[in-house]
Amino acid sequence: MKSKNTQRKHRHILRQRGSRMSLTLVLAAFVFVILLAAIGLTSLGLWILARTGVMVDVDGQMELGSVILFMSLVSIVIGGVIAFFSSRLPLKPINALINQMNRLASGDFKARLRFGATLSSHPAFKEISTSFNTMAEELENTEMLRSDFINNFSHEFKTPIVSITGFAKLLSKGDISEEEKSIYLKAIEEESARLSTMATNVLKLTKIENQTILSDLSRFNLSEQIRSAVLLLEAKWSDKSIDLDLELEEFEIEANEELIKEVWINLIDNAIKFAPSFGTVSIDIINLEEKLCVKIGNTGSVIPEEEQKKIFRKFYQSDRSHSTQGNGIGLAIVNKIVELHRGDISVNSDKDATVFTVILPKKQSN
Repeated sequence: MKSKNTQRKHRHILRQRGSRMSLTLVLAAFVFVILLAAIGLTSLGLWILARTGVMVDVDGQMELGSVILFMSLVSIVIGGVIAFFSSRLPLKPINALINQMNRLASGDFKARLRFGATLSSHPAFKEISTSFNTMAEELENTEMLRSDFINNFSHEFKTPIVSITGFAKLLSKGDISEEEKSIYLKAIEEESARLSTMATNVLKLTKIENQTILSDLSRFNLSEQIRSAVLLLEAKWSDKSIDLDLELEEFEIEANEELIKEVWINLIDNAIKFAPSFGTVSIDIINLEEKLCVKIGNTGSVIPEEEQKKIFRKFYQSDRSHSTQGNGIGLAIVNKIVELHRGDISVNSDKDATVFTVILPKKQSN
């Protein structure tokens, strides 16, 4: 598999080099045509002058020095004039590129590069426009994510702080019953824990995002790790009387045990959170030869199709009212951990169930 991918990349690089070389040849041919045009026009002018007898000496022959000087001067003049008027053609795509780059630099991420039909058909110009437009789209998406992150981050942190402040003011009045006092203190404790969890998750996500190389790899029983995660969340699924449907044969995997455990805790916690009381949470492990596929699903509410691609963003919540517990960081952490392990995560949601599918290689070593 690696050999095929390497060969495919090598062929792609060769095609890129070929298209860029062809662009070089086109520009060289353009300069050559200008040169030929200058020489041709100069020769024509020289022939006309010779035929009219302007450039002849006393014996009726042309002087060599005069010919060389004349051809040099006229070639320079004609070549300069032709280059001046024709240079707009090769410089047009360069000017278009510079203009769109300036738009990007000024913060206009809607900028897109489009050449004419003739230039667009050339592989090199097609590569330039594709690369530029891909970069612009990525910058636009990054800006949208940054804006969403700031808005959601502000909301998620502000809500518990406002609650803590409000309950603290009520407690400071002193004229409340012991029952009310207990309720307010419990609320402050819960909101404080929520803030602490949120800050921990943000730091954890930042650490994982800055991590490019997996460390502390070990071989462990994946099935046992998932069972352990289910037991850690026993209080939550017991309170909702959720039925657990587990199909866990024994499989081992090479990975960072601590990071992978975060994946299962987050996904199982979400499955429990969004499953209705007396609903079902299912966990299944499927052997795919060199990979393992883990499916974690729950009955309950459906995630709309247009939101399924967004739920792995930082602080994104499909529940825009923010009425459900959570802060939209968990799935972003899961997604990054799976990427670090060269795996893949996807979600499928319909009226029957919502299922998250995680595919991980059994070995991380090359």
